[in-house]
Amino acid sequence: MKKIMTTLAALALIVSISSCRETTGEKAEDALEAAAQDTEDNLEKAGEAIEEAVEDAGDAIENAGDEIEEEIDGTDDVNGDDDN
Repeated sequence: MKKIMTTLAALALIVSISSCRETTGEKAEDALEAAAQDTEDNLEKAGEAIEEAVEDAGDAIENAGDEIEEEIDGTDDVNGDDDN
């Protein structure tokens, strides 16, 4: 009888450890998926910010080019009004 009880206790211990591993594995998988989603979201936001910065830089370069042309043509005024 002792051998049967010891065997059942050992079997119960093995099953409980096995089920804990599965739960831990599932939790780790969920955490990994959440981290991957967060990374994807952050990369998307960073990409949008980069695109906006590039557009802003392009606009600034275009405006600077216009200002240089006005300066060369003599139509640029300090306060932004044209002389003509």
